[in-house]
Amino acid sequence: QVQLVESGGGLVQPGESLRLSCAASGSIFSIDVMGWYRQAPGKQREMVAHITTTGRTNYRDSVKGRFTISRDNAKNTVYLQMNSLKPEDTTVYYCYAHISRPPAGARYDYWGQGTQVTVSS
Repeated sequence: QVQLVESGGGLVQPGESLRLSCAASGSIFSIDVMGWYRQAPGKQREMVAHITTTGRTNYRDSVKGRFTISRDNAKNTVYLQMNSLKPEDTTVYYCYAHISRPPAGARYDYWGQGTQVTVSS
């Protein structure tokens, strides 16, 4: 069993910051890519940021320069520092991890339960 537990969402005003965290736990060999997605009601889930085990990152254009993804491999945790938040960033954010599990190292995709981020004055 593997779980991704997110924290850090909330309500902020435009221009303010939030930091999301996501910790993976359970039966894990290793974690490859970790990332954050978001999904507004009635829309497709979209990638916000990804980070590899070696720290290589990828961001969607609308968050470049404002959001920073990082990870602590020892803690199986990924973070998303969100600065200069805008009302259009308002939605539910989901943590993602591509995980290798024992005993044979089979790889699976896992998702967190989602955390609401609301940017409003």
